[in-house]
Amino acid sequence: MNIKAKYLGLELRNPIIVGASNLVTDTDMLKKIEDAGASAIVYKSLFEEQIHLENLELHQDMTDYNERNAEMTSLFQDNLYEAGPDEFLHAFEQAKKAINIPLIASLNCVYDDTWYEYAKHLESAGADALELNFYAVPIDFDVEGKGIINEELDVIEGVKKAVNIPVSVKLSPFYTNPLYAISEMDRRGADGFVLFNRLFQPDINIDTEKHHFPYNLSHEQDGRLALRFAGLLYGEVNASICATMGIFTGADVIKMILAGADVVQIVSALYKNGPKQITRMLDEIEAWMTTKQYDSLDSFRGKLSNKNTSDPYAYKRAQYIDILMKSDEIFKKYPLR
Repeated sequence: MNIKAKYLGLELRNPIIVGASNLVTDTDMLKKIEDAGASAIVYKSLFEEQIHLENLELHQDMTDYNERNAEMTSLFQDNLYEAGPDEFLHAFEQAKKAINIPLIASLNCVYDDTWYEYAKHLESAGADALELNFYAVPIDFDVEGKGIINEELDVIEGVKKAVNIPVSVKLSPFYTNPLYAISEMDRRGADGFVLFNRLFQPDINIDTEKHHFPYNLSHEQDGRLALRFAGLLYGEVNASICATMGIFTGADVIKMILAGADVVQIVSALYKNGPKQITRMLDEIEAWMTTKQYDSLDSFRGKLSNKNTSDPYAYKRAQYIDILMKSDEIFKKYPLR
């Protein structure tokens, strides 16, 4: 049975990729993930803001004893204040050496020049592909949505010119029309799309009356939005399609491929169930394919996409109206008490 998948031009042994998280910074965990059957790993994201924060903290630590002597203004050389991403890149290189499956770099920057500079560094560190983590949270009322998209389009084009490895884009779902944004990015050369970025939202502790930022894992059924857009995008873009969020079982992977995804990324499934969950998911996929007599993923990929489905309303508003008209059915499952 052939469960090989192709993503960003990379030949993968199966469709399950482990997404970016703190888990992959541990070498032993990397090996366990590989042994469990993962086809590729996305390394923890390199955030430019984190580099700036670390440099600021370093500067503060190193200037605490400045000017303690009238003839001494600094104990350290100025160039030590800009540590840059060297430590991160070293860790990435070590991770690359530890495994035999593709390692994809994830990048989020603030300035255009840094996107291109860090992309080159990650390529030199051995990245098999690059994932642009478009984590933008607008707080300026004067910025138009189209302006944000145009900036991202320019970043994609610039990064593509700067490196020779495939470039994917991890998107949030919060565009007025994600299909328009994706089609424009596809035309600018994006090699793949990861649907969707799970943005971390602030919460408020009413006892302390302060903000706090809980680390929320995804849950079952969280993948429905990605499934919808995988189904809409199949056959409409040149780029690869990767679905993420709410994927915990082999059945979840099968659904995404039926909709039109090439591969999936998982993270929460590992936090909740450990690396061996990958093995269980792969076993479930193969068992289902055997029952259905499919000999490869391509034989059923996109079968239930918008392009191929026999239900003309599956991905349209009319289906929403139909569901509302049957809303009384929920009371059969959850009767009022």
